[in-house]
Amino acid sequence: MSEREPARSPEQRKQDALDRLEKEEDVWVATASADGVPCLVPLSFVWDRGTLLMATRRTNPTAVNVNPSGQARLTLGHTRDVVLIEGTAEIVEGADLPAESGDAFAEKLVWDPRARPAWVYLRITPHTVKAWREVNELAGRDLMRDSTWLI
Repeated sequence: MSEREPARSPEQRKQDALDRLEKEEDVWVATASADGVPCLVPLSFVWDRGTLLMATRRTNPTAVNVNPSGQARLTLGHTRDVVLIEGTAEIVEGADLPAESGDAFAEKLVWDPRARPAWVYLRITPHTVKAWREVNELAGRDLMRDSTWLI
């Protein structure tokens, strides 16, 4: 992408973001501990009923950090084509996960952590979604605010 290319319409940016959520497998996840220590890790995910579903060991900092604040920030893409998501994270035990969600995760990512007691799912519900490629898209980057799509 170059700055000389025209900015995408808000509708196209939303569709591009949704396509990435459906097709991509990995996302950067940022959380912070109760005392403010940041943690940034890549996790595999599936877009499941309007949320991002991922799995990690229950003792990993990402899972531990969910409990104090529930806030997480996620990014797809690189700096010249980014989707930035802010949302609320919750821990979901494998036994509490709806079968359809666990099946979708296992099918897309080719592994199934439901039977692994050391693992938990993280479900992130987006509150804010922004997408942009270059400076010419910064003005219209907001696609979701307060959990409502703007377009």
